[in-house]
Amino acid sequence: MSSRHVVLLVGAALLRATPGIAQGGQQTKPVSIPPVEVITTKAPEAPHDVPASIEVISGKDLRARGATTLRDALSLAAGISVGPGGDAGPAGAVPEFWGLREFDAFLLVVDGVPWGGAFNPALTTLNMKDVERIEVLRGPAPVTYGATSFVGVIHVVHSPAAVRSKSFSAYGGNYGSGGASADVGFGGSGSWQSRLTGDFDHQGFADDRTDYSRVHGLYRLAKSDSGRSTWLNFDLNFLDQGPASPHPREGPGLSTQVPLDANYNPADASIEEARFALSGGWERPVLNGATWGTTLSYTFSKQDMFRGFLTDISNTPNNASGFKEEIDVNDIYGDTHLIFRQKSNVRFMTGADLLIATGEGKGATFDYTVPLNASTATTVPEPSTLDKDSESERTFAGIYGMAEWRPNARFMMNAGLRFNITKEKRGEGEEVENTRPSGSIGAMFGLWEQGLNHLRLFANYRDTFKPAAFDFSLAENEGVLDPETSQSIEGGLKMRVLDGKWDAELSVFNMDFTNLVTPTIVNGQPALINAGQTRFKGWEVATDYRFTDDVTGRATYSHHDGRFVDFEQDFGGVLTQLAGKRFEMSANTLYSAGLTLSPERGLVGNVALNYVGDRYLNKRNTALVPGFTTVDMSVGYRMDRAELRLDARNLGDARDAVSESEFGDAQYYLMTARTIQARVIWRY
Repeated sequence: MSSRHVVLLVGAALLRATPGIAQGGQQTKPVSIPPVEVITTKAPEAPHDVPASIEVISGKDLRARGATTLRDALSLAAGISVGPGGDAGPAGAVPEFWGLREFDAFLLVVDGVPWGGAFNPALTTLNMKDVERIEVLRGPAPVTYGATSFVGVIHVVHSPAAVRSKSFSAYGGNYGSGGASADVGFGGSGSWQSRLTGDFDHQGFADDRTDYSRVHGLYRLAKSDSGRSTWLNFDLNFLDQGPASPHPREGPGLSTQVPLDANYNPADASIEEARFALSGGWERPVLNGATWGTTLSYTFSKQDMFRGFLTDISNTPNNASGFKEEIDVNDIYGDTHLIFRQKSNVRFMTGADLLIATGEGKGATFDYTVPLNASTATTVPEPSTLDKDSESERTFAGIYGMAEWRPNARFMMNAGLRFNITKEKRGEGEEVENTRPSGSIGAMFGLWEQGLNHLRLFANYRDTFKPAAFDFSLAENEGVLDPETSQSIEGGLKMRVLDGKWDAELSVFNMDFTNLVTPTIVNGQPALINAGQTRFKGWEVATDYRFTDDVTGRATYSHHDGRFVDFEQDFGGVLTQLAGKRFEMSANTLYSAGLTLSPERGLVGNVALNYVGDRYLNKRNTALVPGFTTVDMSVGYRMDRAELRLDARNLGDARDAVSESEFGDAQYYLMTARTIQARVIWRY
C-alpha cells in the first residue's frame, strides 16, 4: 500500500469518527479567532493583517499532532522542509526556506530572544515542551531583529507563567527511546506567577551508535498588574549526543559501498553540550499612552566534541579523519523599544538592540582507520594537546524605527528602517567593522471585505544585511568573510471565506543574494567561503479548511528555483563558473497535506504527507537525486484527565539525503528511519 493510500484511509477514518461531518449530525459553526503574532512588529497582530507571508501554529494543533521536534511542528508549514539531524548531531535540524537550506540563513527566536545570539541558531537545545504557539515568517527578519536572517524567522513561544495547568507525560519507543516530562503552574506571592517545565529524553536511531540524551528545565516567573508586566526565564540544557555518520557520494549518487546505517565515528565519539540561558524584561505604560518594552538575556554554552568522518571510500590505512574540540560561547542580548499609541491612523515604534558574542574553540585533528563495512568501531585515543584554535568576537548593534499607516479599513502600509553597526574579530586578526542601513516597506489592500471574510492583496520589499556566518571550524581563523546582503520582493493574496472556515494564502518571491556563505575545504579542514551572486525565486500556496473547531485540513504546495548567478569555485584545480546551476540540496517542489482532529475529549489524531522534490547533491549539478515522500500519523484518546496516544513518523521508512555535511566532503545526512512511540499524558 502506498503512502498516499495510507493518508486517504486514515483521513477517512478520522472524519467518520467526528460528529457533524461524516455522520450527518448538526455541524457546529467554527469559532474563528485569528492567532496573534508579535515577531514582525513586537505588537500583537493577526497574520492576515500583516503584508508578509506569515503563519501561526497553535499549541493545540502541536499537541494533537504529538509534535516533539521542529520537523514535527513544521511538517505542514508552507514552503519549509526540515532535515532532521545534521552536523550538529541527531538532536539538530537543518530547515529550508525559499529553497535555501543553510544552517545559519534563518533566525531562531525563543520567547523573544535570538536563540544562538550573534552566532548560529542553537537548534539542538530548542525545547518543544509546553509550547503556546510557533510563529513562522518567510523572508528576511524584520528591522526589529537586525542583521540576523535572510529567508525566515521561527519564533517559539512557550506557555506564559500565569498558566496554572499541570501535566505529566511519559513515553517509550523503538531504538530504546523513552522519557518523561512535567509542566506545573504555581501560584505566587501577590500578582507573581510561575511555571516549571522539566523533562528527560533519550532518543535512539537506526544508525549504529547514534542517539541523544537530554535533561532540560525551564522556569518562568512573571508579574502583570495595571498594564505593567515583568518576566524572568531560566533555561538549563544538558545534552549528550552520539553522532551519526553522513553518507558519502561517489560520482552522480550516494556510494553503494557504504552500508545504510554505517557509523565511522571513533568508538567513543560524542557531542556534549551544557547551555544556560537567563532572560527577562518588562513592559510599562509611559507618557501619552505609549508602551515601553525591554528584553535582556545572557547565555553561556559549552560544547565538547570528539568525532570523525570517512575521507576515503576504501579499506586503506588512515581512511578517516577526526577532530577533538572544546567550544565556549557567551552571548548577551538587549532590546528596548517604544510603541506609540495610534494617532491620526498612524502608529510608530522606535528602539535599539545589541547582540554581543564571544566564542573560542580549541582542538586537534587526527587520522585513523575504519573498516569500510563499519563492522567494528575503532578506538581512538583523544588528543591530549589541543594545538588548533578558532575564535570570534562579534557585536551587532542597531537603532530602528517602524511606522504603520491605516487611512481606512481596506488599506494599510508599513515601513521600517534600521541603521546597523557590526564589528567582528577572528583570532589575532584585525577587527572588521561594517555600518549599513537596512529596511523594508509593505502594503496591503482589501479587494473584498465582509465580516470575517476577505480577499487581500499584499506586497513588500526588504533590503537586508548580515555578517558572514562563523561555525568554529578549526580552519576558521583565516579572516573575516564579506558580509552577506540581499534584496527581496514578495507579493500575494490572503483569503478568508465561509465565515472563517476556509483560509488560503498565495505568495510569490524573488531574492537576489550577494556573498552567500557556503562550505568548502581548506587544508583538509571544513571552512566557509563567499559564493558570489545567487538568486532564489518561486511561489508558495497554503490553504486550511476548518470542518469544525476540532477538525482542520491543510494542504500546501511550493515551487522554488534557487540558482547561482555569478560564482566561480575551484574543483580539482579547475576554476569553474557555476552561473545557471541550481543551488545544491534545493528542491524545486515541496508539497504537504494533512488532517488534524483535536477535541478536548475523545479520539484525537493526525495524518500528514510530505513530498520533497528532486535536488542536486552538488554545485556542478552532476548528481541529481529523485524526490521522496514521508507519512506521519498519530492517534490517541483523551479522557477528562488522561490521554493515551501512538505517534509514528516516516511510516514508509524513506532514507533519502536531506542535508549536506559541512565537515565531511561530499557527504550527506539521510532521513531518519521509521520511529514509533507510545505516550501517556496525565493532566491534573
